[in-house]
Amino acid sequence: MVVPNCEYGENGIFVFGDCGLNENPEAQELAEIAKSSSESFEKLVGKSAKIGMLSYSTYGSAKSEMTQKVIDATNIIKETYPELKVEGELQLDSAIVPEVAKSKAPNSEIAGQCNTLIFPNLEAGNIGYKLTQRLAKAEAYGPLCQGISKPINDLSRGCSAKDVAGVIAITCVQAQKI
Repeated sequence: MVVPNCEYGENGIFVFGDCGLNENPEAQELAEIAKSSSESFEKLVGKSAKIGMLSYSTYGSAKSEMTQKVIDATNIIKETYPELKVEGELQLDSAIVPEVAKSKAPNSEIAGQCNTLIFPNLEAGNIGYKLTQRLAKAEAYGPLCQGISKPINDLSRGCSAKDVAGVIAITCVQAQKI
């Protein structure tokens, strides 16, 4: 996702996961989506991924099975991949807006700076992706399929010719990494 005139993320560049395939991933699957998304961000952007595990809650401001799944996924990532920079559970504004992060997540090293946003389920991810694309006039490439042995990607039925060219270019970059 490339958002024009945006100071958030990596100068408006984000990876959103998962916005196209996994309907309601379990915590372990969500952790793997985060790992794959961080790898995609780093390969495509050449910068360090800062992963925000998104929820409607920040650090326990609400409690439910949905928030617990994101907390569990965050803990799995931190235990399994301690080298990754990850925070969760975070509301979107806590993940990308530094001023909000200062009040909602004051002890976090990356809250307010996240560039790799992991949605708790497909419904939230797809809505977030389409809102960003349409309202912010962002360039949305993908969905990019991750965790597969060879590069393969998908396109939304609503995509433009420019979107097709962008996904082809990304797939070529992915293929060079094999």
